[in-house]
Amino acid sequence: MEEIILITPPFTQLNTPYPATCYLKGFLNTKNISSLQIDLGIEVINKLFSKKELTNCFTIAEQSKTLSDNSQLIINQKEEYLNKIDVVIEFLQGKNNTLIPLISSNDFLPKGSRFDEVVDLDWSFGEIGNHDKAKYLATLFLDDLADFIKETIDPNFGFSRYAERLGMSANSFDDLYLALKDEPTFIDQLSFEVLKAKLVGHTPKLICFSVPFPGNLYSAFRCAQQLKILYPDVKIAMGGGYPNTELRELKDKRVFEFFDFITLDDGELPIEHIIDHINTGASEFKRTFLLKVDQVNYVNNSTKSDYKFSQTGTPDYSDLPLDKYISVIEMVNPMHSLWSNGRWNKLTMAHGCYWGKCTFCDISLDYISVYEPLAAKVIVDKMEILIESTGERGFHFVDEAAPPSLMKEVAIEIIKRKLIVSWWTNIRFEKSFTKDLCELLKASGCIAVTGGIEVASDRLLKLIDKGITIEQVARVLQNFTEANIMVHAYLMYGYPTQSEQETIDSLEMVRQLFELGILQSAFWHQFAMTAHSPIGKEPSTYGLIPQNTAVTFAKNDINFKDKTGVNHAKFSYGLKKSLYNYMHGIGFDLNLKEWFDFKVPKTTISPYHIDDCLSIPTSSFPKPNHKLIWLGNMHVSKEKHSLVVVYNAQQETINMDENNVSFLSSQLLLAKEKPIQFKSFQAAFENQNLGNFQLFWFSNQMEILRSMGLLIV
Repeated sequence: MEEIILITPPFTQLNTPYPATCYLKGFLNTKNISSLQIDLGIEVINKLFSKKELTNCFTIAEQSKTLSDNSQLIINQKEEYLNKIDVVIEFLQGKNNTLIPLISSNDFLPKGSRFDEVVDLDWSFGEIGNHDKAKYLATLFLDDLADFIKETIDPNFGFSRYAERLGMSANSFDDLYLALKDEPTFIDQLSFEVLKAKLVGHTPKLICFSVPFPGNLYSAFRCAQQLKILYPDVKIAMGGGYPNTELRELKDKRVFEFFDFITLDDGELPIEHIIDHINTGASEFKRTFLLKVDQVNYVNNSTKSDYKFSQTGTPDYSDLPLDKYISVIEMVNPMHSLWSNGRWNKLTMAHGCYWGKCTFCDISLDYISVYEPLAAKVIVDKMEILIESTGERGFHFVDEAAPPSLMKEVAIEIIKRKLIVSWWTNIRFEKSFTKDLCELLKASGCIAVTGGIEVASDRLLKLIDKGITIEQVARVLQNFTEANIMVHAYLMYGYPTQSEQETIDSLEMVRQLFELGILQSAFWHQFAMTAHSPIGKEPSTYGLIPQNTAVTFAKNDINFKDKTGVNHAKFSYGLKKSLYNYMHGIGFDLNLKEWFDFKVPKTTISPYHIDDCLSIPTSSFPKPNHKLIWLGNMHVSKEKHSLVVVYNAQQETINMDENNVSFLSSQLLLAKEKPIQFKSFQAAFENQNLGNFQLFWFSNQMEILRSMGLLIV
């Protein structure tokens, strides 16, 4: 009998489980507490996008008196959709790859308005890209159906969110409460059916909903409402990203008609206390809201400290239908395509953020402020466990900002164990990411990084306390790109005190980064002031006037007026349109004013600014504590006057005298086995009286070797 049921409510993502319940299940395993986890989102999606349920959708839609042209077009192709929905879903689940030629042929799938955006797929995917082309067309097929369902069945539907507006900084519970009093929707009913079927044979003591986003909130409440009817004696709790950020000032007791407990921040100890309370009547709680004497109480009377990150176990993906997740491809953004195409095991290198200073970020909350890294060996141990348990070798490290030094050690450990994996993570674009470190990360399987450039302005980056400069960012982007690691940048506009001139100048910086090919993917978002950020806590310092309202339910985003009076929202369309073009390699020659339908200032940035940043010379002599790593292979020639080195399918012959060949071959063997310190390498050279070390280090022979897998990190 499972003591605890862990549920992710609809909807988060199609291609992989949101990891919160996997983390909690892994922790509960360490305490021998049995649990069952359910990703209700993917279960409902698989039920909805089936011939049976789609037939019901068409039956309902055909009764509508008014339909858009697109919905009528889809109804006119009803038989085609019903005949092909099951095989398309199976294909997107990684099955039936023999259908690739059919699906990619352009005339196999019925088409709605989403196919209007298809221009030249042969140009986009090439002659050998039929698999990706088929996935893209199948994705459009699903998007058409999603639009159809949203119009005719349920206006709240979305693949990665449901009724999101009800959870978006809802200071009052009133709107959500009224919605919960209405009759359940079609999607609600599907969710109930799936949940009820999943719980057959289980008699839990506690059911926990992990709610990461506003788009999960309504469904969590709806499911809890139903569970209170089905299992009146079972306690129900909610935790996760949404309550952690939004419900810290909760006062409305009506929430507890649905949930018995609301927990904040790391969930391991709060859940352990709740189960102790249920089993023994214990009265200790950790960061938990509950109802006492008809009043909302926040109880944090535990005498225990939170578990160290290293004590929380390895994420456990068991119970989840890993073969039913749907891998889609979106053309708009290369990074979005990466994280939605394929299933990624989620891990974290370090709890919290090692920087923890950005003024727009919720750095006052524990999930960012409490920084605790794991040892590289522990991280790679977890990777091996997950490879064994899931059969997947792809990893997304979901760090707030992965520490460069730890990334280096993880890469070394992966290479040492000869693991074949692919992985990506979020970083800060700091100077630690040298050309050699990026090459090392690539050798370990790193395929992409994401990070915040935010406002591409040195003045504003300083105000943000980002700790980076545009010159530094440009160099790091170049280093990653030359290592063949894709880079996605988060971009921001509308930051406090930002002028229209700075917005246009920031766009010019971004244009140059794309034109030079050192940035491959990006996304603009408008600045939002949150309650737990330095700006949110002291808005007047940044020239903002908050529009506060009484809070009884959720609080995160705060409405405000900017004293500068700039209407930042008007830039949204032009910034995104230009970015779309830059990501597809076009539009670089257009004047920036062409992207906007209103007058904008001319940029003050030189068209060669990023080029100039990259041309500034940097010191290249390593520090004594740098590590020397050899990734290539080599052998000594028969005459012992040359080294033949092989790296990345390339071969070079390096000629030098016999003593230097002997020295280098022995040192390379050591560096192949285990990183050696640069000072040890230098000392070994000088102890053998081989000459001037600096002349040796900067010789043509060493330059060749540095390009063939000899790294200094």
